[in-house]
Formats: sequence, C-alpha cells, structure tokens
Amino acid sequence: MNYRLGVLGGMGPQATNTFYQFVIDRTDARTDQEHVNALILSDSDMPDRTCAILQGGQAREAVYQRLLADARLLEGAGCTCIAVPCNTSHFFLDRVQGEIGIPIIHMIRETARLLASHGLKRPGILATDGTIQTELYQKEFAAAGIEAVIPSPAAQKLVMSLIYDDIKAGRDGDPQKFAEIHQDLLFQGCDCGVLACTELSVFADKHHLPHFYTDAMAVLAQRAVEACHKPLRHIFIK
Repeated sequence: MNYRLGVLGGMGPQATNTFYQFVIDRTDARTDQEHVNALILSDSDMPDRTCAILQGGQAREAVYQRLLADARLLEGAGCTCIAVPCNTSHFFLDRVQGEIGIPIIHMIRETARLLASHGLKRPGILATDGTIQTELYQKEFAAAGIEAVIPSPAAQKLVMSLIYDDIKAGRDGDPQKFAEIHQDLLFQGCDCGVLACTELSVFADKHHLPHFYTDAMAVLAQRAVEACHKPLRHIFIK
C-alpha cells in the first residue's frame, strides 16, 4: 500500500514547518524515497480557533466547515491518514472524522496514552484559552485516569502571551515568561508538563526545556511516521 500523510496545517505556519521537521527527524531514512510521503496543506486563512470556540455559533461552524473541506481535499488527494498540528482545532476533529473515510491521528489522545503508560498522574497543561476552557485535555486525560492541571490565571496570561505576542508574531519567545509558568506548575504539584499548543512546540525547538515536559506535537509526529509504516530513527516515545 502506498501510504501518504496529509498534514492539515497553517495554524500557525511556523508550527506546521516545525511539525514536518519533527517527522523528518523521526524517520530512519537514508534516501529521499525512504521518507514519509506527505502532502502539506497550510491553510493560513483558517479563522482563529480560540476566538471561534469562545464566540460559539456561526464562528464555530465556519472553522468546522473549513477543517472539513481541507480534510476532504487531503483525502481526495490520496492521503491515507491526517495529522493536524494544532491542539485547539481538536475541538472540531471528532466531528470531522465522522465525515471522512481516513483516520485523523488524535494528538491529545495519543499524548494521554503516552503519559498513562509512563505512570504520570498530574500533568500541567500549557495551552490556549480555547483549549483550556473547552477542557479538551482535561476530558481526554481523565478518561486515561490522569488529572490534568491548568495554570493559575496569572500564569495562563503568560502562556497566551508566549503564544500570541511572541511565537505567532515571529519572535523566539521570552524564556523568563516560561520560567514563571514552570514555577506555577511546580507550585501546583505537577509531576510533568504538556506542551499543548504547537506554538509552544516552536518555543521548545528554540529553547532547551527540562525533560519534565512532553511535547504533544512530537508525539503526533512519531505516530504519523508509524501510521505511514516507516521505521523510526529513534524511539522518542513509546
């Protein structure tokens, strides 16, 4: 079978670029032909997912319809699975999955399975307001027997600033902001942290973070390589 990964990206573009690099880094390939066959759709005109979720109504429907159209485009182009390197968009993906015939690799569920397999019980979730308020991680993690912890209001403002004021604005991100966020998670008794926004994956790619953190987008990248039946260069996760 000719496996082909569809990447539904552009949310944001730099995160999509980082995700594809993650896929390359995790593929044990020595020639072009041994890499994952991928089709990347960077739909940078996608409405802001956090704003749509918080507004509700037609704003939510507009994002869903656009995600569905993009997923159908990838399916029609011969993709055999889809990865969406945007955490907040997972609010819509179960509904999209019901309308297409190829699997969407669910980044949040795969991350929950990973942490549960490692015996971790109290992860701090670093994500957008939209992801936090819709409890995407809290619900999926609870189903896996894990208690997800969210940052304090002050720390959450710093998370949003890192995402929107720094990474989405093309900056590397302020390590001091992250240091304050990290201290907040430790104060709350977290035994690990999850980078649950792909802009934070970009931040982690530019700054050294402790092993305390699991990058959900890195989990997605490895699962994408596995779904396309390519050998892993290193087993970063299990």
